[in-house]
Amino acid sequence: MKFLIRDRVFGVGEDFWVEDETGQKVFLVDGKALRIRQTFELKTREGEVVAVIRRKLMSVHDSMVVERGGERIATVHKKHFTLFRDQLKVDHESGGEWTVRGDLLDKEYGIEGVDGPVALISRKWFRVRDTYAVDIVDGYDVPLVLAVAVCVDALTEDKHDD
Repeated sequence: MKFLIRDRVFGVGEDFWVEDETGQKVFLVDGKALRIRQTFELKTREGEVVAVIRRKLMSVHDSMVVERGGERIATVHKKHFTLFRDQLKVDHESGGEWTVRGDLLDKEYGIEGVDGPVALISRKWFRVRDTYAVDIVDGYDVPLVLAVAVCVDALTEDKHDD
């Protein structure tokens, strides 16, 4: 299942739509203004909050937390040591982890679990520079994977601006 996301829209209070491959708006990423820490809500078209994404404060390593129903479901953070490629790790509260590796700044990366690929993120399919696709393998939690993609954008935003 493929979704389209507009890149570089993470200003304070910025909202943007995630579209399916037919151009239908399916999720709203609602950037919350006037918060101490960077916060986003992933909402369905009908307004139901399916994930809350927050940057952790006072953390040794830059990280973000994904919550559902007030409970933490995953934490996305930078790996301690990476020699050749950008790499992030997604720790699931229920156990297990995903690895995010590739060219995170240019939106050419994959999300992998122990059973193989979870999603492929790429902008190479588009002529418009500020759009990229999140192609999710069937059977995975779509809101969680999209939330991880939002985390990757937010965690690499500062690095991209340097």
